Amino acid sequence: MSDAPTYEAGSFDVIVIGAGHAGCEAALASARMGCNTLLLTINLDAVAFMPCNPSVGGPAKGHVVREVDALGGEMARNTDKTHIQMRMLNTGKGPAVHALRAQADKIAYQHEMKKTIENTPNLLLRQAMVEELVVNDGVCEGVLTQTGAIYRAKAVVLTTGTYLRGKIILGDLQYESGPNNMRPSIRLAYHLKELGFELKRFKTGTPPRVHKHSVDFSKMEIQPGDDVPRAFSYETTEFITDQLPCWLTYTNEETHGLINSNLHRAPMYSGTIEGAGARYCPSIEDKVVRFNDKPRHQIFLEPEGRNTEEMYVQGLSTSMPEEVQLSMLRSLAGMEQVKMMRPGYAIEYDAVDPTQLWPSLETKKLPGLFTAGQINGTSGYEEAAAQGLMAGINAARKVQDKPPVILGREQAYIGVLIDDLVTKGTYEPYRLLTSRAEYRLLLRHDNADLRLTDIGYEIGLISEERYQRFVKKRELIEQEKERVLNTRVRPDLPHVQEVLREAGSPELTEVIELAQLLRRPELNYQHIIKMSPAPVELPEEVMEQVEIQIKYDGYIRKSLQQVERMKKMEERRIPEDIDYHKITGMAKESRDNMSRIRPLNIGQAARISGVNPADISVLMIYLEQYNRVGAAD
Repeated sequence: MSDAPTYEAGSFDVIVIGAGHAGCEAALASARMGCNTLLLTINLDAVAFMPCNPSVGGPAKGHVVREVDALGGEMARNTDKTHIQMRMLNTGKGPAVHALRAQADKIAYQHEMKKTIENTPNLLLRQAMVEELVVNDGVCEGVLTQTGAIYRAKAVVLTTGTYLRGKIILGDLQYESGPNNMRPSIRLAYHLKELGFELKRFKTGTPPRVHKHSVDFSKMEIQPGDDVPRAFSYETTEFITDQLPCWLTYTNEETHGLINSNLHRAPMYSGTIEGAGARYCPSIEDKVVRFNDKPRHQIFLEPEGRNTEEMYVQGLSTSMPEEVQLSMLRSLAGMEQVKMMRPGYAIEYDAVDPTQLWPSLETKKLPGLFTAGQINGTSGYEEAAAQGLMAGINAARKVQDKPPVILGREQAYIGVLIDDLVTKGTYEPYRLLTSRAEYRLLLRHDNADLRLTDIGYEIGLISEERYQRFVKKRELIEQEKERVLNTRVRPDLPHVQEVLREAGSPELTEVIELAQLLRRPELNYQHIIKMSPAPVELPEEVMEQVEIQIKYDGYIRKSLQQVERMKKMEERRIPEDIDYHKITGMAKESRDNMSRIRPLNIGQAARISGVNPADISVLMIYLEQYNRVGAAD
């Protein structure tokens, strides 16, 4: 407990601890839903700080940012206002894996988010180090700070990121710290253990930063942004066109030799690092060892902002000693004379085992306490923002005596993310991937608003004006789909045959619907417009939806059939008081795991690690008997 004398500092509906990407979304959601909200952070200058790569989006992550926006969150709007480059990735592939990625201006992103928070009604931002939770009769009712301030609340959201018992590791050097040499949160980690929470020890890392003027870009490949205006938010109407390029270079034989000859000094190989690292974001030393057959690895130089000369060395995450890092940097083409401004480092931190959470992100052990972000074992700003948004929504709804909002795996990548965490847990920092989603053709980057805007509007995070614009868009899509499905063209129309010839598509021999033509791989919506009997003028986003929904109709219908089958399992609820250890015929591992996870329905039970189909069959038979006995009683 803090040595400072305690005093009552105020009462709120919701308190959010930590103002990173999860904390900002949680606090904004809660306040916008009408709850009197307090946002506490160790350092007011670190609101929405990007300690690693100042980028937003990419495969799966970009989908999540759009989903956050469709629900009424802030990350997309903030990125659109502050980015220095934006690109659509995977454009050579199908729409399910198209993903927007932005290089953010690190400082501008922070300042803009802080400004938004400071000007949001019902929301107070305050600097404080939280050391304990206030618990009465097994319920979380507030927080205690290092200075002795007691803040009371009906719900608390914990978003501590990598600050919880944070430790920086750089070669042989180790010291307690949050990211970028900020203060760590030490006492709170021990307090959570005292409350009975199971904590994991994870590790992440960051590469060095270098001075732009010491780089010879003529030896690198330029990576410009897209010429086409792009945006994450469905509300954005003004686009940044003055973009800054990124640059591509590669590691080489010299780089790999330096790493191999200094492996004994690498903390992850010397045994210094205890925490589990992110498999999908390995350090450069790990990449060189694991993929020793590869002669080179990509290294991207990315600006950290418009008003700084610092550049982020993407792909060179490392915790090697400082002098080794400089030698590694100077082995790269274009960086022979580079000046390192900050060394890379690894950081270890505590995380909560996410299987201790309900799908609402409220903790099972301590009602009233929600957790979100990297404390739940995830990596990435986008995953943190998504969890923060959902935790903030559900904390507010708890205060308002409303049921939680829980997104299904068929509704959103956010649903996949949270279901994976609370059902399967994680043994390393979790990263969202498109391959984790069973229904990724339904969960596209382009249709996040069609999937989630109704929910955002219902819970009060989407304005009436925005919602009416969305409704109009949806109506236009349906009207145009109907037209394309029912409009027929004849083979005796010369302009139709000419369009087909130019596109390299077989000419018509009979009357055919426009929809059938659109399903031809070589034809797109622009061809359909040219063949239409009447002029067509529609917004680009409407035409995009019509083309995707008609062209991929067969695949979409198959996915929807899978969803319907899964829904039947999700609808079979499991009573909360079930004693799994009484179920004979089920494997002991399954009984133990189900007792720990407490699945809400058969669908979730089937996704628990170690549970096999035979166990689910036994559970379903038991539930039938259980329900009959209950009905008889």
